[in-house]
Amino acid sequence: MRAVQVTTLDGPESVTVADIDEPSGDGVVVDVRAAGVAFPDALLTRGLYQMKPELPFVAGSEVAGVVRSAPDGSGFAPGDRVAGLTGFSGGMAEVAVVHPDLTFRLPDSISFEAGAGVLFNDLTVHFALRERGRLAAGETVLVHGAAGGIGTSALRLAPLLGAGRVVAVVSTEAKADVARSAGATDVVLVDGWREAVKELTGGKGVDVIVDPVGGDRFTDSLRSLAPSGRILVLGFTGGEIPTVKVNRLLLNNIDVVGVGWGAWWMSRPGYTATQWEELEPLFASGELSAPEPVVYPVDKAAEAIASLENRTAAGKVVISFTTPDRPPLA
Repeated sequence: MRAVQVTTLDGPESVTVADIDEPSGDGVVVDVRAAGVAFPDALLTRGLYQMKPELPFVAGSEVAGVVRSAPDGSGFAPGDRVAGLTGFSGGMAEVAVVHPDLTFRLPDSISFEAGAGVLFNDLTVHFALRERGRLAAGETVLVHGAAGGIGTSALRLAPLLGAGRVVAVVSTEAKADVARSAGATDVVLVDGWREAVKELTGGKGVDVIVDPVGGDRFTDSLRSLAPSGRILVLGFTGGEIPTVKVNRLLLNNIDVVGVGWGAWWMSRPGYTATQWEELEPLFASGELSAPEPVVYPVDKAAEAIASLENRTAAGKVVISFTTPDRPPLA
């Protein structure tokens, strides 16, 4: 099978598409039609992520495709359309083996490309807002990096989880259009964002901040919280890991909350299934729109992963394994 393989830790440009043996092991065997790309994939190509698979390894953790075979009692059968999580490797390949607990039925209304972009971001954001952020009805949510994968997911999900207003922070006018399409109520540019948000909220501030960026805007984020506000720390795509002067937390009774979705579900079997039970009907009914990903062919996998590292990605990025000799399956 073809697979996107990491053989050296020299960054996205060093990944290759190789012919390797299909994976073995117990689980749901999926003929992959598309695979998601996430920021940890870029970190993994440099050995900078907390998980460090042994070289060489197949990149990727999200897949969408059709079940080839499944264990008895798994609830899945050959021909089922599914999305799945492979862990922190093994996803960017024509065939993947997925644990039944991390395999989810994909509604017919969602394409394989969109399905490959659903799980990692949407389940992370669902966990962030519902579990860690304690989002209450009518609250205002601000989203940094709002044109990225996590950002657009937050814009799509926050209103359905109760937010009354969703403010997007982006770096360019082109990304502002992406944010508006994803559902932002208001969009502000990074330059002068704090003052713009202050004006939008009449000086009150926002209740919840979704921050996958970190970097030098973190202190202004703290200053932009309303009393009892929460900033949700999801990552550091800005490069710098900020520090917090904890006296700031006292001033308005604000919280800095870590969001480690992977650590959470890995210690709580069945948690991701409960998340999907809530989200799948929303996808099936159309109340929750599927992401509109940027799709790269598999032979441009290095470019796809690099777009996360260099922050040129707009929305979710996926890799397609559909080719003329390997057409989509129904």
